Amino acid sequence: CCCCCSSLPLPCCCCAASICASILLLSKALGIPPAVVIPLPQAAAPFEEMMGAASPANSGAGRDLSNPPADGISNLRFSNHSDHLLVSSWDCKVRLYDASSDILKGQFGQAAPVLDCCFHDDNSGFSAGGDTTVRRYDFNTGKEDRLGAHDAPVRCVEYSHAIGQVITGSWDKTLKCWDPRTASGQEGSLVGTHVQPERVYSMSLVGHRLVVATAGRHINVYDLRNMQQPEQKRESSLKYQTRCVRCYPNGTGFALSSVEGRVAMEFFDITEAGQAKKYAFKCHRRSEAGRDTVYPVNAIAFHPIYGTFATGGCDGYVNVWDGNNKKRLYQYSRYPTSIAALSFSRDGGLLAVASSYTFEEGPKVHEPDCIFVRTVNEAEVKPKPKTYVNPP
Repeated sequence: CCCCCSSLPLPCCCCAASICASILLLSKALGIPPAVVIPLPQAAAPFEEMMGAASPANSGAGRDLSNPPADGISNLRFSNHSDHLLVSSWDCKVRLYDASSDILKGQFGQAAPVLDCCFHDDNSGFSAGGDTTVRRYDFNTGKEDRLGAHDAPVRCVEYSHAIGQVITGSWDKTLKCWDPRTASGQEGSLVGTHVQPERVYSMSLVGHRLVVATAGRHINVYDLRNMQQPEQKRESSLKYQTRCVRCYPNGTGFALSSVEGRVAMEFFDITEAGQAKKYAFKCHRRSEAGRDTVYPVNAIAFHPIYGTFATGGCDGYVNVWDGNNKKRLYQYSRYPTSIAALSFSRDGGLLAVASSYTFEEGPKVHEPDCIFVRTVNEAEVKPKPKTYVNPP
């Protein structure tokens, strides 16, 4: 079975690369045998081969942070104001680091795995809990607030500075909007509930736009100023289950990755000319003996200055892409295990990499979970100008 599994409450053990990695993590917690990476027949050349040669791999993984999570890393995010890094993990904790100084500034624990996190301001943030709760943490005061809860684990959380609300997406097939100023723990901060076609797997926002990716390859685009119904309803242009969605920094569209080693570049403009710009490409694949081994693409992160983007996959590689010129700019040396999450710092000078096994090959001995922080060189992320060959 493939994306048809999205109708099941839990993944069946025979499913392969088509199961969303968040469900793989749930199978880990429940002891259900997860999916394996499967080889597929050789197909068309991947993005970098079709569109031009890539730069050579860069050596060095970066500096690994002290006091990393003790279990799988679900997400990490840099602050918009400093080099503070917020990290959520399956060891039931949310941690705040000063990534430049390698200092663990604080941590909060809860009763279940933490599936996502985001900043409120430089020293406080929100978490999405496997125990169905939405929480706020203030690392300066040590105070914790419970905003409310869903009816199933909360997979995603975002904070919109534009409207001052927290948006959460859950496996209960709903979005909920919260006003953090009125947190009470008794749903007093709940602003609205919006039913989704399936379980929420990934979310991203830019300005007043929110993009929601669910099971069943559904994509809903909302205007946060009018959440009564989606501004756009789409089906993913990728054939298999969505793993990650991230909006372009310039607000013109979003990138979408799947468990089948592909990334799609989409645009909000629904005119014929706008939609003619979208495309998809293959990545995070290994070719041996005429066959491709295909890996889920778990993470996408856009560079805040240049608009290029990094992808991280279960092959342990991080690639940097120039979407406009359709070229791979860089590939970093392989990390110890799967790339679970990526984040650029506010000025693009640092890249945080979560090297954390996502159980795509089932239970096995694996490398410890680590957070690497690498200094980004301009040559790795700056788009290269197009070159034109002069006619003879």
